[in-house]
Amino acid sequence: MSLKKTVKNLLEEVLKERPDIFILDFSVSENNDIKIVLDGDKGVTIDDIVHFSRQIEHNLDRNEADFALTVSSVDITKPFRLKRQFRKNLNRPLKVKTVSGEFEGVLTTVDDKQIVLEYKVREPKKNGKGKITLTKQNKIPFEEIKEAKVILKF
Repeated sequence: MSLKKTVKNLLEEVLKERPDIFILDFSVSENNDIKIVLDGDKGVTIDDIVHFSRQIEHNLDRNEADFALTVSSVDITKPFRLKRQFRKNLNRPLKVKTVSGEFEGVLTTVDDKQIVLEYKVREPKKNGKGKITLTKQNKIPFEEIKEAKVILKF
């Protein structure tokens, strides 16, 4: 059995114990460099990374294949790759690129077909001078999303 297939089987076993964790990226290079990127419905802790690392490393035989193993959590600045990441980031500010433009707002709703971003705008009052702040929503179907990522504020 190839190293990649062996590692994939080991990952599937660990994921059965931890259905809240999911794999965002998995690769095995020609030099047997194993790279695994994890994400989770409630985030990923150092303990999660250690657990996955140990479950893989302790079940591989270095006498059969020399390997390097890197297990890490997702980089929050990277674009989302799975719908599951949207649910994890409810109530966070997002920047979403679609086929028709770019949108920013707080992610308030996620379902199987779309997301809803909520944002505030200042508009002139209908009567009198001045402006009022209105909260608006933008419904974006998943098939229109080209890229989405969390907006980090410091």
